[in-house]
Amino acid sequence: MQAWRVHELGEPEAVLRLDDLDPPTPGANEVVVDVAASSLNFPDVLMCRGEYQVKPPLPFTPGAEVSGVVNALGDGADASLLGQRVIAIPKFGNGGFAQQTLAPASTVFPIPDSLDDAAAAALHVTYQTGHVALHRRADLQPGETLLVHAGAGGVGSAAIQLGLAAGARVIATAGGDEKVQVCRDLGAELVIDYRAGDFVDAVKGFTDGRGADVIYDPVGGDTYDRSTKCIAFEGRILIIGFTGGRFADARTNHILIKNYAVVGVHWGLYNIKQPQFIHETHAELMRLHETGRIAPLISREIPMTEVPGALASLATRGTWGKIVARW
Repeated sequence: MQAWRVHELGEPEAVLRLDDLDPPTPGANEVVVDVAASSLNFPDVLMCRGEYQVKPPLPFTPGAEVSGVVNALGDGADASLLGQRVIAIPKFGNGGFAQQTLAPASTVFPIPDSLDDAAAAALHVTYQTGHVALHRRADLQPGETLLVHAGAGGVGSAAIQLGLAAGARVIATAGGDEKVQVCRDLGAELVIDYRAGDFVDAVKGFTDGRGADVIYDPVGGDTYDRSTKCIAFEGRILIIGFTGGRFADARTNHILIKNYAVVGVHWGLYNIKQPQFIHETHAELMRLHETGRIAPLISREIPMTEVPGALASLATRGTWGKIVARW
């Protein structure tokens, strides 16, 4: 089989190599998945660079989420999974940019026929993260105002849809006319082009000076700093990631005086600490998809041979929605 592997750390275009490998053999409580589609995520870029918080040993294959068909089971894996179409989270270091991948059986989720391979590959991480963040961590309520940063990206577009499904009023930020229109098409009531002006005054104007009840921040850095200027009384700032490249410093005196919360969202940890909760969230996401409330925003489907270049584009924010690679 073929798989993209990183043999030395650096930019994806420079360090990914398409290798010929023996097919994987499942260990205890593992499955082998024939990969139909694999989505690209910003952590894949960080893994290639060696900047991700967990570093797999070299060489490794990135790719955090796939869709496909289970073709082999290890001891202890649920026999009913064999032959099923699934979403899977590959074993760390044996990722999804491969013709076959290994996955712990606990991170494999059957999917309905109504969810095609590309949408399935694009759904799991971003929508799970969004649902856990908005409902479990922020307790978003109908009628509250949700501000989503980088709303045209894979993470942000999922949060916009999930916020609307929860009955929130959604504001989004995005960079440039095309991405602003993407957010409008998703249903955001107000979209702010952060390249054209500061979002703080716009958010305050939209909320009659109150500020946003929940702020969904996958950017960090200056975006977090400005968000503290437009967070409502008893508001919640959700820390999703740091695509802006700088970790923000949370000023605890400001948090106390303005009476808001800064909430970390580490979705992957729920897979370890509360895996049943992830399965419950998956069932709810399937229900939302079947009723038309959510649908992954896919900007491009590419052949798997174009993964390095597509990751490079993702790293420079040259994309919107999700990119999905297929064999």
